[in-house]
Amino acid sequence: MHEFLKAFLDLVNKDVVLDQKTKNLIGNNCKPVRIRKSELLLNAGEICKDIYFMVDGRAISYFTDYDGKTKTWFFHHSQPGAPVKNLFAVDYRSFLSGVPSKMSIQTTSEVNAVKFSKEVVDLLIENSEIFAVWMRKLHERSLIVAYDRITTLLTLTATERYLKFLNDEAYLLDMFSNYHIATYLHVTPQSLSRIRKRVHLSVL
Repeated sequence: MHEFLKAFLDLVNKDVVLDQKTKNLIGNNCKPVRIRKSELLLNAGEICKDIYFMVDGRAISYFTDYDGKTKTWFFHHSQPGAPVKNLFAVDYRSFLSGVPSKMSIQTTSEVNAVKFSKEVVDLLIENSEIFAVWMRKLHERSLIVAYDRITTLLTLTATERYLKFLNDEAYLLDMFSNYHIATYLHVTPQSLSRIRKRVHLSVL
């Protein structure tokens, strides 16, 4: 069994008990891939036709605003203990509905992943009730994560967003650039620097 596939099956087995039929279906239809740094997995304007399970490496999802500036939406990685949300690089809205994506997804390091096309996901759902149950769990989690992300951006001040980030996802500081962290918090790098200084002074 390919090591990438084993990592994916181990993840799924945390939610559901896979039978041999489903394991064989997944193994026969998934595609282990190695992706270079700075490669676009999805470009805004395209329909998202693939989902990537990150075995190792890093990537970001981002939007480009009317001024041409990028805004980080999610970080994708396989950091031990991190929420499952970060393991999958995909635009669920585009993937599920077939409409062009508004976001782009790009690797920030070399990535090892298991790749599933939309056709393969549909095949697995149609032929394995166990896999279908797992996908429903995944969709539910992604909806909750997106809701929490939007709520954070709409209801918290910049300083509150930064403090929440430090509490929940401080490990990302060592994995992604200052620019990506700043735009994830919807502030400029300069503003993030000032917020950090204020927070640091307040705890001295």
